[in-house]
Order: sequence, then C-alpha cells, then structure tokens
Amino acid sequence: MSIKDTAFIQKSTINCNGKILDLSSPIVMGILNVTPDSFYDGGKYSSVDQALQKAESMLRDGASILDIGGCSSRPGAKEINEQEEIGRVIPIIRKIRQVFPETIISIDSFNTNVVQSAIEEGANIVNDISAFEMDKQLLKVIVNYKIPYVLMHMQGTPQSMQENPCYDDIITDITNFFNEKINILKSNGLNDIILDLGFGFGKTLEDNFKLLSNLSYFKNFNLPILAGISRKSMIYKLLDTDPENALNGTTAAHVIALQQGAKILRVHDVKPAIDAIKIVEYCDTFG
Repeated sequence: MSIKDTAFIQKSTINCNGKILDLSSPIVMGILNVTPDSFYDGGKYSSVDQALQKAESMLRDGASILDIGGCSSRPGAKEINEQEEIGRVIPIIRKIRQVFPETIISIDSFNTNVVQSAIEEGANIVNDISAFEMDKQLLKVIVNYKIPYVLMHMQGTPQSMQENPCYDDIITDITNFFNEKINILKSNGLNDIILDLGFGFGKTLEDNFKLLSNLSYFKNFNLPILAGISRKSMIYKLLDTDPENALNGTTAAHVIALQQGAKILRVHDVKPAIDAIKIVEYCDTFG
C-alpha cells in the first residue's frame, strides 16, 4: 500500500506548544532512555553528558522528536518511584532545551508528576504507554496543558503484560479501545492525538505481526500512527537473535510499517530509519 494513499486523510500536523510538527511525510522519533535497565540500551546514557551526546547524534542524523524516558517498560521491568524518575529525566530535558532549544521533546512516562515536571521544563509531547490508566490524574494534566498525546494500547502492565496475552480479535479489540479513549480525549478538547498500537505490550509474536500487516486499517481514525518496533522481541525472536543484532530485521519491519501508513517511527537507530523513509517515499513516486 502506498505511503501517500489518498483513500485515508490522516491528520498531517501536530501543534507542539506553537511548534508545528509536519507529518505530511513520515518522521523519526529518537529513543533516549536514561535508565539502567532498558532492554537494549540500558545504562548507556545515564549521565547528562552521555545523554546529551546521544541527543546531538540523533538530531544530526535527522530525528524530528526526542523521546526521553526514565522508567523501563520492558516486560517484567522493576517499578521505580516518581522522584527517582524525575531525577533521571528532568536534568536531561533541561539540558537539551538549553543546548538545542528548537528540539521537539517527548516525555515517555505514565506518572502525572513526572509528566507535569517535564512539561514545565519544556517537553512538547506526552508518550504514555498506559492510555492514562496507570495514573488516573494524568488525563487532567494532558487536558490542562492541551499537549499532544501518544495514545498507546497495552494489555496489562509492564510487569504482567506478557504472561498470557489473549484477545477475541486483536484488530477489533484495539479498535474498540481506541474508539473509547479517543472519545474521552476529544470530549475534553484534545485533538492532537497520535496512535500507537503497542507492539510488544501484551501481544504474542503472532499478534504483533498481525497488527503490523494490518496497520493501515487504523488509518480509519484519521490520526497519525506511530510504530514502535525498534529492536523488539517480535523482531529478534522471529530471527532467532538478540536486540543487539536486530537492526536489519527492524529496518525490514519499518519498511512494512511505512507502506502501511505509519507516520512516525520510534527508533534506537535514526539514520537507518531515515534511509528507509527516503527509499519508500522515492519508490512511492512511481506507484
């Protein structure tokens, strides 16, 4: 399916506190985990200097958004208190805002106080894996600040989500989930919504690839779709490898996601994702 398929009219701009994010062509969100225990890059960017160097590298390679997270959401991840999470993310958000003032920053958190602190330091987007379920007060903060929101589907919690994921029909179930959550957000005046199908969050290997191959179905919501596939177990388990050696598989999955209509690729490796976008878009000019 063509990236520019006109059968669906997806929202093509997101207002990030006055900074307009253009999604007429796909873009890249670079992952900056300032955690010791993330599944791929845990501990690599735990200092402000290390994180700033990684941020600079991703921006240089073409990332349009930096997604900063201080709490691992890998299956079985240890829970941390919000003060520890704030202590991890706020210094780097503050530094990035100082050194790269035009950068669009996403805060990857489901904790109200973490999100509010991040917004006050200049975060432009909230990326919440829990769809405001794990902290019920988060909805108020999102609505009060009218901040763009990544609405993700997850079955269970990071601690339990992969124990026995089960659906009647995963496409229908996630469609119903999005319908309910989008109605809540829009009824509260929030229209800058990005959809994330939640690859790896309470899904079997088969579930993940069924979603990937049917991602274009969710364009019916006329909202931008974010694909968070990078180096996940759906890639490395299928290929019988590990996260370190899952870049080729990730790039192949990114091409499929782009062809299915994804507008944002959330990635560890910015340059390969940018290259995938360029190739798919150039091919599209002949389709």
